Amino acid sequence: MSKKQASAISPTRAEDFPEWYQQVIKASDLAERSAVRGCIVIKPWGYAIWENMVRILDGMFKQTGVKNAYFPIFIPLSFLEREAAHVEGFAKECAVVTHHRLEQGPEGGLVPAAPLTEPLIVRPTSETIIGDSFANWIKSHRDLPVLLNQWANVVRWEMRPRIFLRTSEFLWQEGHTVHATDKEAIERTHMMLDVYARFSEEILAVPVIQGKKSPAETFPGAIDTLCIEAMMQDRKAIQAGTSHFLGQNFSKAFQIKFQDKDENEAYGWTTSWGFSTRMIGAVIMCHGDDDGISLPPRIASSHVVLLPILRKPDDRERIMTYTETLARELKEKEYFDRKISVEIDDRNIGGARGWDWIKKGIPIRVEIGPKEVEKNIVYFGRRDKEPRYRESMEKNRFIQELPVILDDIQTTLYQNALAYREKYTVNIDQRDEFYAYFTSKNPEQPEIHGGFAISPWCGSGACEEKIKEDLGVTIRCIPLDAQQTETPCVGCGQRPARNVYFAKAY
Repeated sequence: MSKKQASAISPTRAEDFPEWYQQVIKASDLAERSAVRGCIVIKPWGYAIWENMVRILDGMFKQTGVKNAYFPIFIPLSFLEREAAHVEGFAKECAVVTHHRLEQGPEGGLVPAAPLTEPLIVRPTSETIIGDSFANWIKSHRDLPVLLNQWANVVRWEMRPRIFLRTSEFLWQEGHTVHATDKEAIERTHMMLDVYARFSEEILAVPVIQGKKSPAETFPGAIDTLCIEAMMQDRKAIQAGTSHFLGQNFSKAFQIKFQDKDENEAYGWTTSWGFSTRMIGAVIMCHGDDDGISLPPRIASSHVVLLPILRKPDDRERIMTYTETLARELKEKEYFDRKISVEIDDRNIGGARGWDWIKKGIPIRVEIGPKEVEKNIVYFGRRDKEPRYRESMEKNRFIQELPVILDDIQTTLYQNALAYREKYTVNIDQRDEFYAYFTSKNPEQPEIHGGFAISPWCGSGACEEKIKEDLGVTIRCIPLDAQQTETPCVGCGQRPARNVYFAKAY
């Protein structure tokens, strides 16, 4: 029996998934904790992923008529207080500025000097500050719709931080729109959810389920929250994007009014929607393996790394010439929405060099030695295949076919993730079976159990809370086409109920 090849990441996913996640981030050089508790430093390899996400998603927004703007990071406390549900929902997460200026203290050291007339909230989200601007801008139905987005950072004071998934400061986009009718606003809410779903599946290769949040999970101050949910490899769910129908709640709080076509005064109908750097964490947990991350080519920091093999000094010049020429020719090719991005790594560190790039998740690794130069070929490995896989190809053919190879990797990652989700999504109608599904332990994978359960729920908030208390399981989403059934609720046994998605979540 052949000996199992050791993995590059320890512990493995099966041994300790949370620690595996931390070690993957460290090994791939994506990010690290900062000196400020709960905050992180996103390093160049990780930030390049975010830049690619921003570029593509921003283009998708603009195709729907959205334009970018920027609003202050500081929000007057009185603004937050105008919408009761909103302030209640975010009060525990707010960072508050109460003073400006520092001065020398009586016992040495610096102390805050001057209290502010009104405390300022460091934005946890921007509905209130943007609502104030909308009230100033909108006077007539001719001013509508307003379709804006901002790329920004937000602060939500996180008690249990985890790199990318939950940090006190994170990067995101938040869209905000105002419409003349509820119909238009609801259509926009669904439109932006569809944008997020297409981005997640087509660009991140992360399959998602679309649905609506339960009242308990709805965004503070919203009428309805729509969401996309994805399954990670520990079978927990991650909320991958949200789109909120705010109704007229914020319009009434901030007096966003306009004169309609009949010259009557009316309140606007608003939406908001957001997507953040937590999706870098989702990509890691959806596509990573025990050798590191595996980056979907459409958002990969780079597409290809060239690894010249320079064992003999006499070979160096011709191998490097071949390598640099190949790099130039590859960079002239396009893949998806950008030029092919190429790295050259000529470090003399033996086999560790290739493993570094496997752990970093680069889609294609190309080894170039004397034989490849002599035969005018490339010898390459794919990140979606096991590390020992290699394939030879004539150089010009490789240059021409690389976009096709990259798209094949993209498709493979998506199909693997979809198959995994389908394997661990079950229909459960019985309470005992439902509770067992989320509590039974696998001795070989003690941290991993359950998955997605499609089960009937009566609609009661008390029942939902009891299930959460008992199992740590929440309703991830109510399918948009969910119908009532006479099957009793898995929580309380009441009828009628609707089938919803339950899971443990991040």
